[in-house]
Amino acid sequence: MSMTSMSGSNNVVVIGGGAAGMMAAGTAASFGAHVTLLEPNGKLGKKLFITGKGRCNVTNNCASDEVLKNVPVNPRFLYSALSGFSPADAMAFFEAHGCPLKTERGNRVFPESDQAGSVIDALRRFLKETGVKIEWERALEITAENGAVTGVRTQTGVLPADKVILATGGCSYPATGSTGDGYEMAARLGHTIIEPRGSLVPLVEKGHTCAAMQGLALKNVDVKLLDAKGKCVFEEFGELLFTHFGLSGPVILSASCHMQRGRDGYRVVIDLKPALDEKTLDARLLRDFAEFRNKDLSNALVKLLPHSMIVPAIQKAGLSSQQKVNELTKAERRSLLETIKHFPIDIASCAPVEQAIVTSGGVKVSEVSPKTMESKLVKGLYFAGELLDVDAYTGGFNLQIAWATGRLAGSASAQEG
Repeated sequence: MSMTSMSGSNNVVVIGGGAAGMMAAGTAASFGAHVTLLEPNGKLGKKLFITGKGRCNVTNNCASDEVLKNVPVNPRFLYSALSGFSPADAMAFFEAHGCPLKTERGNRVFPESDQAGSVIDALRRFLKETGVKIEWERALEITAENGAVTGVRTQTGVLPADKVILATGGCSYPATGSTGDGYEMAARLGHTIIEPRGSLVPLVEKGHTCAAMQGLALKNVDVKLLDAKGKCVFEEFGELLFTHFGLSGPVILSASCHMQRGRDGYRVVIDLKPALDEKTLDARLLRDFAEFRNKDLSNALVKLLPHSMIVPAIQKAGLSSQQKVNELTKAERRSLLETIKHFPIDIASCAPVEQAIVTSGGVKVSEVSPKTMESKLVKGLYFAGELLDVDAYTGGFNLQIAWATGRLAGSASAQEG
């Protein structure tokens, strides 16, 4: 890498070639700055490739105030960024850069190709047309003097900079490059880091019920998340997966970001037969029990429940697998019915942050200007994306935050002075 100062009066270095970093770099360059983008991966948008199961949920086709309603952590901080670059703006941007989009259930927006690569290609075109220089280098430190940034130290030297945009992501999925470097660089310059934890993450159960059903996937179930007081804080219909440690799958990941920091006592309750009301389910049980009346209870549920779920359901109902069906009382049948409609899993914790799709926590937003994304502590230092202590629910909202904060940091950093 050439370490001599680039020509021109405003050199911007962007650290991190993910969603927010690419948007920030291209935007700063489009406003006339000389931009160098540092990315150690040898590949841009590595994490984007795996979002939305490889389809990339680009944004949510809704108004900006609806995005804010889906941001449980520090939504007001994002008001200016989203006012300046709304979901409609993001959609227009990708369409204009050769990535046609479509809107699906829940207003989720995907590329028409169903390929995350189409989104990354659009961003690459943006970087190329605006003249961003890409260096496959790892940033080690942001240098500063007299309260202002002066450059970025890499493995090969110091790259001078008038402005630096830090967009390294959180510390989820470290294999994609989100290793938490950005937190360290920000902390060294005096920024407070709210301890990162997983959001959109699998859940670890108390006990071993899920382990007995490991590998079982349930589709079309209704899932509720109850807090310690029994209040329902989240409910969604969809798919979940039992694992050796607890629960995963789309509905569980969504539920996880409704769990508040420092609180425990959460419980997941699954309606295994949401299409059947209690009266219909009871009639179904009576029919099956009549067919299997001389059998053990564990053999009488084969038509109703997946094989690996039969014994756990019987145990949750307080019954024995060896009980004869013709000896069951009405109360025992009622207990089994309630277990099928309200199958409980007590939650011990969220899985480690490394397993999370999104990181909650990060650079404390009160130390960052919401109107420019510039640090209030260090002149010329800007932040964008997941590194900030903001995160949202599933549905394209987290990427919308990346586009909006990247856009704002890019345009603000391109201004002289």
